[in-house]
Amino acid sequence: MIRNILSNNRGVALLVTIAVITLLITIALELNRKSRSVIASTAAIRDQYILSYMTSSGINAAIALLIKDKLESETDSIQEDWANPEKIVFLLEDIPFEDGELKLKISDELGKIQINALVAYPDRSDFNEFQKNLWDRFLQLIIFERELPEKIDPSCIINSVKDWLDFDDSITGLSGAEAEYYQDIGTPYSCRNAPLSDLNQLAMIKGVTPDIFYNYNGMPGISEHMTVYGMTNFGSTYAGKININTAEAHVIAALLPDDSQHLSSAICEYREERSDLEFLHDLSGDTWYNNVSGCENIEIDSNLITNSSDFFRILSVAKLRKMEMITTVIIQRVQDNESDKWKCKILSWWTE
Repeated sequence: MIRNILSNNRGVALLVTIAVITLLITIALELNRKSRSVIASTAAIRDQYILSYMTSSGINAAIALLIKDKLESETDSIQEDWANPEKIVFLLEDIPFEDGELKLKISDELGKIQINALVAYPDRSDFNEFQKNLWDRFLQLIIFERELPEKIDPSCIINSVKDWLDFDDSITGLSGAEAEYYQDIGTPYSCRNAPLSDLNQLAMIKGVTPDIFYNYNGMPGISEHMTVYGMTNFGSTYAGKININTAEAHVIAALLPDDSQHLSSAICEYREERSDLEFLHDLSGDTWYNNVSGCENIEIDSNLITNSSDFFRILSVAKLRKMEMITTVIIQRVQDNESDKWKCKILSWWTE
């Protein structure tokens, strides 16, 4: 009997020992898991900081390049260093990041159609007729290119955008839209009656469908060719002039007179022609496009074009291990009133 008791006690002790060891192993494994999680989380936070520094370094390098360009040239074109991917890569080689990869792209915001220029300032009650005609040609091209099953009327978009921008509540034409229209839709909202501050607000306006605003079957939407930024004349009006030296083919086509849109590709090719590493054509004049074959007798309204810009979009992309950070900044080059030195004013900064 005594032996049975001793035997049972030993069995119980063994079971208790096994249970304790199992518990300790479980605790150790959980602590190890939590430690690994903390380490991974800390590493991720560390990498986020590094990525932030990397994209910021890219932005600052781009700003320095744009200020240097302003000091060297009165015009802005795709022939300059800020628009040359090879020169950008060379510039980034001077930024010492042992790990990770940094890419940079600079584009001219004035190579786009400036939405807020559609109405005449400061009254904001009438169309800017030069811009209205530009919008009509541009939208006709975009709509024709898409071959959409549902017919879209350019005048509906133009009138509705004008109503969104102007200061009053009177509807433009038969197809415009003011507050009453937007209050009657599924999720009601107000008509801004002011300049657009964000490009996405354009998608809220009557007639601007997703098929028009976004990419459609591989074709870029109007959002890629428009901007809410632009030059002002003494703060009273949006000039709306487009830099013909940087505009893409769709926008150049809209600048050209009727029946001449097919020449936009030739103008783009002319800007990029090289012999070895040197560009062949000077883009500093106001009418250099007349030197393009087929464009000898074409006249683009001087109220629509310029050959310089001070508004730029900087895209800085940093990659580190499995993480990526994209920072987009809109800057305006401005001259300091006291020192006369050029600097870049940040208009927008967002990271994703």
